[in-house]
Amino acid sequence: MSGTSIVSRVSQYASRYFVVWVLLFAGFALVRPSLFTWIADRGLISPGLGLIMLGMGLTLQPVDFQRLAANPRDVAIGAVAQWVVMPLAAYGLTVVLSLPPQLAIGVILVGAAPGGTASNVMAYLGKGDVALSVAITTVTTLAAPLVMPAWVVLLAGETLEVTFLSLFTSIVQIVFIPVVLGFVLRYILDQYAPTVAEVGLDLFPVISVATIVAIVAAVVGLNVDNILSAAAAVLVAVVAHNAIGLGAGYGVGRLAGMPEDRVRTCTFEVGLQNSGLAVALATAFFSPTAALAPALFSVWHNVTGPALASYFSRADSASKATEAPADD
Repeated sequence: MSGTSIVSRVSQYASRYFVVWVLLFAGFALVRPSLFTWIADRGLISPGLGLIMLGMGLTLQPVDFQRLAANPRDVAIGAVAQWVVMPLAAYGLTVVLSLPPQLAIGVILVGAAPGGTASNVMAYLGKGDVALSVAITTVTTLAAPLVMPAWVVLLAGETLEVTFLSLFTSIVQIVFIPVVLGFVLRYILDQYAPTVAEVGLDLFPVISVATIVAIVAAVVGLNVDNILSAAAAVLVAVVAHNAIGLGAGYGVGRLAGMPEDRVRTCTFEVGLQNSGLAVALATAFFSPTAALAPALFSVWHNVTGPALASYFSRADSASKATEAPADD
């Protein structure tokens, strides 16, 4: 077996059992927090997320931006739905559940976050329109330096000690620059070293999984006391937020008259957020407590996403079996 094949298999294995790794290491962090808290103490969460966003940039090619022009209506619908539904739903849940300010900030950060690469994977597994998924994720990610701090300041301004400009600068550094660098690097590699590009595409999912697992474990380790005392309220907020996003995404796609595969894509794009970015901003600007909701969201949406993708896939299989002509 070649080295490239081994890397590819390891990548598939890591991605397939992502939620298992997250739950396993989060459990370790509850028992031995010091094994993981040093990640936050040494300021490695933001650089780690930047590395993940570099990997996302590597998945982009010029053809992805051509898709933006080819499907402007559905891209706009998916992006606007995410930008409107998730922040307002997050704010509403913090009010209804009377969450303390630091926990509320974490929920709002998740709501204001752009789409994550998980939505692209789920669109693929759930027989959605992957090209549309990548296009919407690209738009929301590139717009994140403006949209995310605007929502955070608007919804939580009275409790903030940070400014729009500081959030904007941080998101540019963590998200925008790494994504652009990854895109440029992929373009160069495709031209001059396509084999290296192929290996990189297999290698970075492993790096991304390991990094997210480490970040979630670090946040859990920092919040052992909070998890034991406030986990119920935060978990209700996370579960409800994700459900509202998935349901609203599906409903918006239906109301817009999208084909079924694009309805599924809209579902995943609205319901699955880049919670890693919310974790990074929470730890950088607020507190470990603020990072608790985004960390739990990272776990939960990697349970509901695959489950919904499997449901969609099985629905397709059942539909094809029903439509198959009977034997004479």
